[in-house]
Amino acid sequence: MQTDDEALRRSDPIALEPPSHSQPTNSSTDEVGRLLYTPTAAAERLTVGESWLRRKAGQRLIPCTFVGKHLRFTEDDLRSIVAAGHRGPSNRDQTGRPGRRRRTRR
Repeated sequence: MQTDDEALRRSDPIALEPPSHSQPTNSSTDEVGRLLYTPTAAAERLTVGESWLRRKAGQRLIPCTFVGKHLRFTEDDLRSIVAAGHRGPSNRDQTGRPGRRRRTRR
């Protein structure tokens, strides 16, 4: 049997259901709930190290959510992390070394 502590530490996303009184029930755009990922699950999804993710979140360099003292990530947080890491093509030459010319033999 799984204890409450073990259930909270699992790496599966946690679904949060909004209270029934917070949104009208007849709205066709109701969200079923928002998912929160533990650092382990978020690191797996982003294919980065968990320690990197925790360190950047602790330094407040990436978007994250704290539930009490527990670090969690939403889908929007993960999308923002990926978008912030996007880099366009560089203007380097084919050798990959800027400013270096190939020397020819004389």
